[in-house]
Amino acid sequence: MTATHILVLLATGVGVGFASGLLGVGGSFIMFPVMCWVTEAVGFPDIAVKVALGTGLLVILPTAMSGAWRHNKKRAVLWKAALILGLCGVVGAIAGATIAACLPEPVLKVGFGGLVLAAAVWMGVGKARILQPDGEVRELEIKTSSLAACGFPVGLIGGLTGIGGGVLLVPVMILAFGFPMHLAVGTSTAAIMFISLGGIIGYVVNGIGVSGLVPHSIGYVNIPMWLCLAATSIPMAQVGARAAHALPARQLSYGFVALMLYVGLKLIGVFVWL
Repeated sequence: MTATHILVLLATGVGVGFASGLLGVGGSFIMFPVMCWVTEAVGFPDIAVKVALGTGLLVILPTAMSGAWRHNKKRAVLWKAALILGLCGVVGAIAGATIAACLPEPVLKVGFGGLVLAAAVWMGVGKARILQPDGEVRELEIKTSSLAACGFPVGLIGGLTGIGGGVLLVPVMILAFGFPMHLAVGTSTAAIMFISLGGIIGYVVNGIGVSGLVPHSIGYVNIPMWLCLAATSIPMAQVGARAAHALPARQLSYGFVALMLYVGLKLIGVFVWL
């Protein structure tokens, strides 16, 4: 990598960490296109998407841990829900990463963009529920079985598309379970720690032994890119989490939807076509 690549990755990590702490997402939709560009630029276009997905999940793990710690200090993590969703999602994430390793690169890229776009539309359609004032944690009566049933498919899609699952978990918790916005963000941040771990395992195991990997990689996870991104994303997750609790739910949800719409449209090629 050149100095330019390193600086771009460091700057991207700032955005990833802030978005993760602020919105309760992994931030893959920010770093995915950047990592694809860097991997292609250093001469590995055929595996750029898989490297971006696998490395991105490893960035998500410590970044989510940082954000979850801050959200927990604000009493915005429902740990029972986070553990059930996260642990059930681990198995799904391993399965999703295994499937992704067998799919063509263009399919993964368009699929990733389509997923982000669909989640943004879902959040937008359900904005009446999202924009309700935050309630009390004790008012939530959520069945363990319902959470477990959501965990596996969220993990499966997370592993398949290289996301921590936050873009799915936040809408699910708000629209399906009635979480207030801030509690959904904090709980999602905690849950994606576990889901990202399953995806990491899948991309490492399925990438080991593959010929033509980027130097200094473990499977489809590239260590130098991970170090550059994580160096700035981990501390910025603290800043994002602080900002989340300083913003009203209305502004927070608007930012969530707008960012996902932009990235989803970009990844499926709408801006290029226009």
